[in-house]
Amino acid sequence: MARVVVAALNRIVNRSSNRMSRHHRTPDRPDSNRTPDRPDSSHTPGRNRAPGRTATDSPKRTRRTRRTRLAARTLTLTPQRHPWLGALGLVAVVLAGAWLGLLIVGTVRTPVGPVNTTMALRPSLSGGTKINISPLGALRLDSHVAPVRLDVDVDQLDPERAQALVDHPERISGLQDEVVHDVEHGTLDLAVRSCAAVVLGATALGLAVYRRPRRALAAGGLALALLGASGATAYATWNPKSVLEPKFSGLLSSAPSLVGNARSIVTEFDVYQKELARLVTNVTKLYDVTSTLPAYQPDPTTIRVLHVSDIHLNPASWKIIASLVQQYKVDVIVDSGDTMDHGTAAENGFLDPIKDLGVPYVWVRGNHDSATTQRYLEHMKNVHVLDDGRAETVAGLRFAGIGDPQFTPDRSVAPGGDAAERLAGDRLASALRDQRTKGTPVDIAVAHEPAAARETDGTVPLVLCGHLHHEGTEILKYGTRLRMEGSTGGSGLRAVEHEYPAPVEASILYVARDSHRLQAWDEIKLGGLGRTTAEVSRHLPEENQPGASPAPTSSSPTASPAAR
Repeated sequence: MARVVVAALNRIVNRSSNRMSRHHRTPDRPDSNRTPDRPDSSHTPGRNRAPGRTATDSPKRTRRTRRTRLAARTLTLTPQRHPWLGALGLVAVVLAGAWLGLLIVGTVRTPVGPVNTTMALRPSLSGGTKINISPLGALRLDSHVAPVRLDVDVDQLDPERAQALVDHPERISGLQDEVVHDVEHGTLDLAVRSCAAVVLGATALGLAVYRRPRRALAAGGLALALLGASGATAYATWNPKSVLEPKFSGLLSSAPSLVGNARSIVTEFDVYQKELARLVTNVTKLYDVTSTLPAYQPDPTTIRVLHVSDIHLNPASWKIIASLVQQYKVDVIVDSGDTMDHGTAAENGFLDPIKDLGVPYVWVRGNHDSATTQRYLEHMKNVHVLDDGRAETVAGLRFAGIGDPQFTPDRSVAPGGDAAERLAGDRLASALRDQRTKGTPVDIAVAHEPAAARETDGTVPLVLCGHLHHEGTEILKYGTRLRMEGSTGGSGLRAVEHEYPAPVEASILYVARDSHRLQAWDEIKLGGLGRTTAEVSRHLPEENQPGASPAPTSSSPTASPAAR
């Protein structure tokens, strides 16, 4: 009897210890200290048990325990994911979803005056506004700095509204208010639709990626916050004067008709709304029936000067210059030198197309032009060679210039450097002062090197130069405006020396016929070798911009050379 009781107590203790060991065993450590159960002396007859295994231990339970231990070891060896990776993934989902939302549903079709437009916000590193006017090209404005750009596509002309303007021209006077109202209404609709687009896009993509509603809603909220921050940045950096310097790209022949003449630029660019209304009015006329398209007429109160420089034996330059003369109704061409490359007599035939341009050609010698080149041009009809400060009146303007004192292709002569250029500039400045003393002040001075041109400060309102193969404008200390031209020949054969070809550059200067003051200028940039792009950028002097004080009527700078 005692033997039976002892055996029963042993079984109870063993079962309790097994349960406790299973409940308190850590998942990642094997239970190496477990004591095997003693064999049960009172087992069922006819059934064999393995030594050391209790009745509760079955083969299925043993295999499950082994799998649990193996999984625990695997979890212990798996590295934890860094939090910043999750944040970076969420940002990527937000940006991609917002962009897709703007691309799919973030556009607004709205009428602006007589034309139908499509407005949209697009991601951009530089911001700004782009107005696409097919088939003429595009108008770019540096209106703001933000990671979003406003795109406005002029889709088509509404026949009924356009015909109403044609039948009732007096309605054009009220077009400004109508355009402003349409733009404000369209912008408000675009803002609301863009907010909805970025939220829906980011939420949908977040739900597809994470499959968690909370994460998806967080992505949508972040997208909305991002758009709000972009809008605040655009508002803080808004530049209403950007319309004063638009950049037009597309068909070069249509640029003058779209931009307008210099007189209207000065008188109508007082506020942004007026320019926008005038732009819409011009587009209306351009989209009218072909028989009534207005021909572009140059402003009779301005003298148009085409400034070219550094042609460097590029034969394509003459065709470009001829096209500009025809399209802009140019009155006179000024070439600030380096027309040749080596200055040899064999190159003189390259200059013959000048005779067919049909307008006066004012020229000064550059450091790649020789005395042989200068003598050849002096005998050419309609060419005015300026040197040693000599002044001539051409097309209603008085010019004076000096040739470059250096001829760099001649390696037998040591170059004089900037000292020689400044000395030449002093000689030109002295001649300009003499002209003013005689009562025949010079309107425009011409030199090749900027170092020489800067020496004329205070003696002339405007001085033109080249040499550096890029455009630039500078107001010198005593009031003279220095206008530097790029390479009209695209640097000539040097265009193939670099990875990207140099552009072909020229400028149209609009000079008032009465005051001989610069009213505006167009920077014209064409794609270099192998490229077919065109860009026209309109610029206004500070005194012609809205709110500026009237420019003095005198043709001399505000400061006299005696002040130097």
